[in-house]
Amino acid sequence: MASYSSRVRADIARWLQAGLIDASTAGALTLDVEANQRTSLSFGSILAMMAALLFGAAILIFVAANWEAIPRLARVAALFAIILACYVGGAVLKTRDHPALGEALWMVAAAAFGGSIALIGQMYHLSGDETSALITWGAGTALAAVALRSNPLTVASVGIAEAWLFLRGFDYFGRAEFPHLFVVMASVLFAISFWSRSQAARHLIILSVIFYLALLFTEYETLQVAVPLVVVSVLLFSAAIFAAEPVDWILQLGGRLPLHALVGFLTGLAMIQFELADLSSYNSGFAIASAVALAGIVAAIVLGGRDSRGLRWVAYAGFAFELAIIYMVMLQSMLDTAGFFLAAAVLLGILAFVILRIEKRMRSPSGEGAAA
Repeated sequence: MASYSSRVRADIARWLQAGLIDASTAGALTLDVEANQRTSLSFGSILAMMAALLFGAAILIFVAANWEAIPRLARVAALFAIILACYVGGAVLKTRDHPALGEALWMVAAAAFGGSIALIGQMYHLSGDETSALITWGAGTALAAVALRSNPLTVASVGIAEAWLFLRGFDYFGRAEFPHLFVVMASVLFAISFWSRSQAARHLIILSVIFYLALLFTEYETLQVAVPLVVVSVLLFSAAIFAAEPVDWILQLGGRLPLHALVGFLTGLAMIQFELADLSSYNSGFAIASAVALAGIVAAIVLGGRDSRGLRWVAYAGFAFELAIIYMVMLQSMLDTAGFFLAAAVLLGILAFVILRIEKRMRSPSGEGAAA
């Protein structure tokens, strides 16, 4: 983060002034910080992106509002002119050291391309549904991300792919088959994210794959989806903890693979618990799955919680979920009004006590290096 880099530079200057390090060491440390610092969007860059998208939306709305008054050939030419102008203008701004404005114009071009698909399809009465249009839009945006090596365009193409998965997965437009094509889309976009240096896209893709597996489970209601997800998540978590440097060098996730692995683990265990839950009687299979989930949460906190606040909070949320589902399934006979609120108060108190104890240990001198 930029604030971290600034603090390290200030510390280097202070160490140099205090005589703790020499000038050559200070220079080497400064160069290392500059080479490895994470670039982040400033507030002004975010505003530029928002303004550009609103401007693109205004142009498309204006064109759509005057659609009938514009000759057909002029309509197509105007849409392509907007896309071309935004891509070329963004490239010019990037070469003139205005990267945020350049990326913003590229986002306008991608949005204009999506709007053009809808408008031209309506004009020429092209066959196909909305999800097919999303695939075309996402493919065009991904191609632009590759050609321009653009981080935001890569993230945008991932967002379009996730929108397609959501719409197809929940039958929003109706579908004939399960959207297995998403596996191919995710694989291609994951490869593109390395070329465009988009760590954010890789995080989104991993989470969307977990969402895809959850949809697959709800479609077929089979443990053949849940059990492999749990096993693979455990293996990835172990690799991320015990071989952190080579694994992160390969995946380039900023040390956050354990967090994703924990999300996958908890999701897979939740699938198993829902499949094994029997609300009418005690279920040994459900009890074993619940014990594995709780043990996994404790192991995740012990092994990786000190270095990741995000992982700890995912673990806390998973622990709260486990307490709730265990109570609902195995203690249903207590579900009168008073018993429910009494049990809920006790469980929340236990959860609060556990979290406070863990956070206190994480804030101890040996754990001051915890990262977000």
